Amino acid sequence: MGSGKGAPPGYPWYGLVKPPGGLNIVIVLPHGGPAVRDTAEFDWWSQALAAQGYAVLRPNYRGSAVILGFMSKGFGEWGRKMQTDLSDGVRYLAREGIADPGRVCIVGASYGGYAALAGASLDPGVYRCAVAVAGISDIRRMLEWVNDEHHSRNNRTQRYWDRFMGVSGPKDPAVSTISPINHLDAITVPVLLIHGKDDTVVPYEQSQVMYDALRRKGKDVQFVTLKDEDHWLSRSGTRLQMLEASVAFLRAHNPPE
Repeated sequence: MGSGKGAPPGYPWYGLVKPPGGLNIVIVLPHGGPAVRDTAEFDWWSQALAAQGYAVLRPNYRGSAVILGFMSKGFGEWGRKMQTDLSDGVRYLAREGIADPGRVCIVGASYGGYAALAGASLDPGVYRCAVAVAGISDIRRMLEWVNDEHHSRNNRTQRYWDRFMGVSGPKDPAVSTISPINHLDAITVPVLLIHGKDDTVVPYEQSQVMYDALRRKGKDVQFVTLKDEDHWLSRSGTRLQMLEASVAFLRAHNPPE
């Protein structure tokens, strides 16, 4: 857990002020990577959500590439302190009278998509809904896919995942503790899954297996496939499709008015 004593470092936000007539309806938008960082510069996704009337929190959680020392704080904290850094940010805003703690959703892509699913499954009670774009749902399956891609040879990609996840491969018992698909019963909020069919970074099956598992459990879940789209939403048409689907889902489950 984070300290909960103040705003974590490097939190860009959009529209997060104390409104005169009430509290902000907040979208937490963690970046992907995780070893990159957000800045206060223009961000099209944040702006699209802010234009709908949401306040957008973009947390540089531990593991973000702010400085090397801060990034290394994320090693072994995937689904653990990297996750609770996000909810600590929510609690800080609520304590400051800025955010309505009962009106917060989490939205993200890639690692941010994993964080959205983990927010619903590993850190329940914080978010009203979750949108995961190209998110990792099944850690064991993901690591097995990475091994297959590299013919099970030790390589940089495998070391990257193992270092941040704090596991020693797909058979590590710790894998199930940080894998959203292993915590379906904890998910009590609506979930929207969005994934590019031609994603070569996080396989499309990561969203498909999560959708199937949630459906079998009778959970409130929707799945949008982005045809002919990659991991980075490179095509303007499918980027717009993602935004429209996300906004419609958020407005249905956490209206900004």
